[in-house]
Amino acid sequence: MKLFNSLTRQKEEFKPVEPGKVRMYVCGPTVYNYFHIGNARPFLVFDAFRQYLEYRGYEVTFVQNFTDVDDKIINKANEEQVDSLTISERYIDAYFEDADRLGIKRATYHPKVTDTMPEIIAFIEDLIKKGNAYNVDGNVYFSVGSFSNYGKLSKQALEDLESGSRVDVSDEKQNPLDFALWKKHKKGEPFWESPWGEGRPGWHIECSVMSTSLLGDTIDIHAGGQDLIFPHHENEIAQSEAKTGHPYVNYWMHNGYINIDNQKMSKSLNNFFTTREILDEFDPEVVRFFILQAHYRSPINFSRELMNAAKNGLERLYNVRNNLAFKIENTTTKTLTADESQTLESLSAYGRRFVEVMDDDFNTADGIAVIFEMAREINTLMQDEHSIAFVEGVRDQFLTLTNVLGILKKEQETLESDIEALIEERQSARKNKDFKRSDEIRDELSAKGIILEDTPDGVKWRRKE
Repeated sequence: MKLFNSLTRQKEEFKPVEPGKVRMYVCGPTVYNYFHIGNARPFLVFDAFRQYLEYRGYEVTFVQNFTDVDDKIINKANEEQVDSLTISERYIDAYFEDADRLGIKRATYHPKVTDTMPEIIAFIEDLIKKGNAYNVDGNVYFSVGSFSNYGKLSKQALEDLESGSRVDVSDEKQNPLDFALWKKHKKGEPFWESPWGEGRPGWHIECSVMSTSLLGDTIDIHAGGQDLIFPHHENEIAQSEAKTGHPYVNYWMHNGYINIDNQKMSKSLNNFFTTREILDEFDPEVVRFFILQAHYRSPINFSRELMNAAKNGLERLYNVRNNLAFKIENTTTKTLTADESQTLESLSAYGRRFVEVMDDDFNTADGIAVIFEMAREINTLMQDEHSIAFVEGVRDQFLTLTNVLGILKKEQETLESDIEALIEERQSARKNKDFKRSDEIRDELSAKGIILEDTPDGVKWRRKE
């Protein structure tokens, strides 16, 4: 397996610290609102990668944090005149609701900043003792000048970074790039006791502590959106390696952006969508399939037209699964023939090709292309009569690959209820002489492989053989 390492800017063979085991950390949400479609991409992509690693036989310890101490949370709490905990807990619950719908597995650990405060304080104390951090009247800063490799992830020299980067300017800093590890308490903010007085941690220190406390000083994979490379991940490296003296992360993975109708997502452009809003319009599996259709490092353009195209593609795969189920239910021959056994063996080549492309920097785009090639061959094979054992073997091979990506998970009964609902809508349209809509529904069902028959006893339906 090869992964593109953002640190070296090249593909490298993946060699975990401990053979057969993977320690992986993914930056989670700041819980002050529903997460938007841009946030959904890393959550979903790296969940799928985690599941692929497990499919390949690795034991994965997967950590995704909740940032539940932040200016945005405090501002939201002040607006609603509630405490910060009320806001963070509300949106942690909301995260799990939306993530569950998208088929995102729970992490091995979901640490919260508020539960990690003793470890954060101890971490900062170590940095002060080592001369990498300093206290100014209750504010503690990391000294970037004390870490010689600062800028190695973003590939920027220290002097270049000093001239106009996203940093907080403060007269009390020794260097404009020095960043806050601990912030002195301000009125109306939550605070914790520390050796430097009441206050709360800075953003960057939180992830370093939550990752190393659960995964050790050196972790295999750290992932997130490419917008986190600087300053967040750069600062994580500096403070972690300054404290431990060991490499912090061996492989950095960053996903590309999502644009909305070819424009950057922005509230000012009124094209800012939460995942929850999109899930009200599109099936969660369609959203998952849409995001995995692109290579994780490539930018994605989100539009309703492209989402509908993804929906149609997913339905074609469902048709294959459902036609296989229909064949199994309506086949009487049970014994596998020698020719069928040979065909099953040749069909397994798709599984090997799937692994080959997915092992090349988690290329889900090519992985899905292999699944569609397999689907076309299955459709051809199913035009002939076969034994139950053969059709079951074909189905198992096909679903093994789709399961890796977390698609085709809807139950048959659910799909059949969807069909019945469309037939009912068609009947209503015909009654109201809305023949255009009636024909649209018939065409939609036909595209799903459903044939309608108007009989004296009502509408009957069957799947295309």
